Amino acid sequence: MKNVKVLGPGCRNCQATLTLVGEVARAKGIEIQLEKVDQMAEIVRYGILSTPGVVIDGEVVHAGGIPDRKKVESWFGPAA
Repeated sequence: MKNVKVLGPGCRNCQATLTLVGEVARAKGIEIQLEKVDQMAEIVRYGILSTPGVVIDGEVVHAGGIPDRKKVESWFGPAA
């Protein structure tokens, strides 16, 4: 199971990214633990200066703007 965090203050882009990541994981049959992080201290700790940010298993994979669906799909590998 992958641990996925969406970092951001709760803006529309952050919510859209959270929804998109969840949808893609479900569509691919990938079990994830999805967490929304809105505490600025934790966001800054990851070095994210532009939100939303996405962290998978401790690694920053995206920062700034809603990621493209194909990019999100690539984070989870081929379909199950």
